[in-house]
Amino acid sequence: MELGILADGINEVIATTVNPETGIPNAAPMGIIARRGRTMMQLFHGTHTEANIRASGWVVANLTFDPMVYVESAFGDLPDEAFTEISTKILTEGVDIPVTMQRLSVGEGCEAWEAFTTTIVSDNPKTLVVELTPVASEILDLQPHPPNRAFAGIIEATVHATRYVMTRDPELWALIEQSAEIVRKCGGEEHVAALEVLIAFCQE
Repeated sequence: MELGILADGINEVIATTVNPETGIPNAAPMGIIARRGRTMMQLFHGTHTEANIRASGWVVANLTFDPMVYVESAFGDLPDEAFTEISTKILTEGVDIPVTMQRLSVGEGCEAWEAFTTTIVSDNPKTLVVELTPVASEILDLQPHPPNRAFAGIIEATVHATRYVMTRDPELWALIEQSAEIVRKCGGEEHVAALEVLIAFCQE
């Protein structure tokens, strides 16, 4: 299977979904696993992403290097203007069915996107695992991104922070501070600004 915009390994993307009953879109940082010809997502129960995927059966992976989008979508809702409607067709029982989805807007840093249908492969007490089948993709505004430890630091800090706000585990806070040191040392203004927002969320 061609991976489209994804690479082999775990891809850190912004996943966009829509509640089919309300039409309200949602965005959240997610890791998409692409290994051995299969593409998978592991979702924790109780999240908007999990609920929307269960109800709609699709998800859009958005490629962005904007650190603020990762932080803001991890802890809150992006504004309506952060989303752009896309239309595609999904082959269902031999028939192409039109489907309307939501991706990130270019103004929110979206450089490319890929839409997937989802199939549940595991549903246990803690997580839902779905396999992803690509149905459409587009490169919008791909830019060169020199490797920067600060961006990776924001990703790491965001992962730890989403758990810290629920547990207040001091070990997680220590990991956040470790990532923060790297961000301040290696990052540009946009990385440091995203870090400040992340720290503020943790201290609420």
